Amino acid sequence: MSDDTKTVKQPDANLDPLSGEKGAHPVGTGIGAASAGAAGAAIGGAIGGPVGAVVGAVVGAFSGGLAGKGVAEAIDPTVEDAYWQNNHSSRSYADTSTTYEDYQPAYRTGYEGYSRYGGTGKSFNEIENDLQRDYETNRGKSNVTWEKAKHATRDAWDRVERAVPGDIDKDGR
Repeated sequence: MSDDTKTVKQPDANLDPLSGEKGAHPVGTGIGAASAGAAGAAIGGAIGGPVGAVVGAVVGAFSGGLAGKGVAEAIDPTVEDAYWQNNHSSRSYADTSTTYEDYQPAYRTGYEGYSRYGGTGKSFNEIENDLQRDYETNRGKSNVTWEKAKHATRDAWDRVERAVPGDIDKDGR
């Protein structure tokens, strides 16, 4: 007797380590925790010395992690990919000799890059070299050079930034 059943691997639910709820985003949570932890340590140290610094870091990291999780959850890669697939050809930088698939890695670099770097408080321009490295590492078979791809990356970055309350990178966009 043969067993013809197939095992289907379910996608990771990204369970929150604290609440067990679905939808935790480790990158965003980490960004928020790191930046707020550092700020909490500085404030706590100024007010309460070394003990205050430790307490401030812990409290800041916890609250920052929650804020970072909120930013990351606002970014749905499936929604972003569908949006850019539908709107790519209407963008001024879109070369008519290319397809969405050629630009897709650039869009992904933008919306994933915002999730990764947006919470640092640095502007797109300040982290462009990091984004270029990410794009060139993950562009696959795309023949679109960074000089052309950066416009799509910036477009995707700005779209996500507009969806998140506040101007985290303080670039006015």
